[in-house]
Amino acid sequence: MKQPLIFAITLTTLLAMPAMANFDLPGHSKISYPTGINQEVNFGFKWQKKEGKFTIGENTYNIAQIPESYSLALTLSNDDQQVYVQEFAKGYFSEFEWKIGEHLIALRKKRFKVPVRGDYVLSVNGSDYFLAGRNASIKFVFKEGGIDYIIPIGITKDMGQKK
Repeated sequence: MKQPLIFAITLTTLLAMPAMANFDLPGHSKISYPTGINQEVNFGFKWQKKEGKFTIGENTYNIAQIPESYSLALTLSNDDQQVYVQEFAKGYFSEFEWKIGEHLIALRKKRFKVPVRGDYVLSVNGSDYFLAGRNASIKFVFKEGGIDYIIPIGITKDMGQKK
């Protein structure tokens, strides 16, 4: 009687472990250039615990444990009218929308009565922010099952005062 019970517990544990330890978050983004041209870009994260591999975009790294975090840098052009994200393009563009797992991140142009840097609004899962300087970043903090939370850095929160 003990053997079938032990087998069932072992089988359940083995089947549950990969689901808890691994994740694959394909990221799909659309970047827009000032010329009106749009480009699709795939950039996501993947963790394979058993193999000890973490994938960022198209690059895979051999590591013993899941990284604590990953930061995506946003750099504004000197005139604040375009943005550069190394992971998305080889040059500057004007806007992007990025779906990664259950998360939606977008950088859009929007004019307000009170000017904001570059007329940019950074939206992370429905919360809006403004860029505080020319350099900002989006920090992804990981857990075993995927992204634990996202922290925008170098920004100010939209408190509804800009309109």
